[in-house]
Amino acid sequence: MAKTIVVKQIASPSRRPDVQRQTLIGLGLNKMHKTRELEDTPSVRGMVNAIPHLVKIIEERGE
Repeated sequence: MAKTIVVKQIASPSRRPDVQRQTLIGLGLNKMHKTRELEDTPSVRGMVNAIPHLVKIIEERGE
């Protein structure tokens, strides 16, 4: 089983730069308090690290 992370959106993208909104959409998040389980890849980690004020890693699962 591949490693995964559970990411939760904790802040609104309103009044944020468009690039941050697009990063949220790329992660599959678009509404407050939504969660997604994503593969733990360098690209996903980079997206999460680019917007730490908007998302939170809830859980890390896998090997």
